[in-house]
Amino acid sequence: MDVSIATIRTDNLSRRHAAFGVFWVVSLLIFWRTISALIEYSLHHESCSHIILIPLISAYLLFTERKRIFFATSSTGTPGVGLVVIGAILYWLVIRGSVPEQGNVPLSSAALALVLVWIGGFLWSYGFASARAAMFPLLFLALMVPLPDPALSWVISLLQRGSTEVTCLLFEMVGVPVLRQGFVLSLPTVVIEVASECSGIRSSIALFITCLLAAHFSLRTPWKILVFLLLVFPLVVIKNGVRIVTLTLLSIHVDPSFLHGNLHHDGGFVFFALALLLLLPVFLALERSERQRVQPKPQQTKIGVAED
Repeated sequence: MDVSIATIRTDNLSRRHAAFGVFWVVSLLIFWRTISALIEYSLHHESCSHIILIPLISAYLLFTERKRIFFATSSTGTPGVGLVVIGAILYWLVIRGSVPEQGNVPLSSAALALVLVWIGGFLWSYGFASARAAMFPLLFLALMVPLPDPALSWVISLLQRGSTEVTCLLFEMVGVPVLRQGFVLSLPTVVIEVASECSGIRSSIALFITCLLAAHFSLRTPWKILVFLLLVFPLVVIKNGVRIVTLTLLSIHVDPSFLHGNLHHDGGFVFFALALLLLLPVFLALERSERQRVQPKPQQTKIGVAED
């Protein structure tokens, strides 16, 4: 009897996998122009270089957690179909030019439509229980959607201002006089500008994704996850400030080419590693507290003492 039930469950899951596989292939054909544009956009915009990796990471998470995700599948037609319809309508509006044409808004809208269709197809194929278990990999797909240009400009400006503030503070701490005019910093022998290229938007997104995955695998308490993710922004501006100050001091005291050399253009990973090292103690402390929270308390044996 148990073998028969297991066989039925396996056959049922195989049919669901096949149905979702067909749905996914059809969606690739329909959205092929959007997918090609996303790949092209990702390869030529440093703030979106992560986009081509997001579906692969999401698929990997679904695969590695498949036993938990597909433990209890069911048929959930209406909500899943509803999400697919919403995504299809949004994509139709993009195609007919009904969304604003400024910047990358059409591409962002089309990418959002694709994500909605994929999530709706998953919900339709496997049901609420599996979609709830797969919530993180599914919502992780939202990182495929490029930020609209106005929102991206606002984030870059915020990082610029934060990096400039930290840079001025670090120069004062090491005893280097600095005069600030906006994003331009005047030192005794050199003038530097914290340009938008120095905002660290690419490393910020990479650090956020890294922390998001680490929190998913190791943390369960919502407030601890939120605290860990909120540390990304201050760590990014501190990292940017350290990078700017380091390159400037090296250019003053060692060689002026440090402001334009390999360490400036290709040395971002060194300072990215610094940010990870600064985050590591916080992560380990939160992870340790999680283990202590779920660790069962030792049972206490009460020994009665007979009274005379």
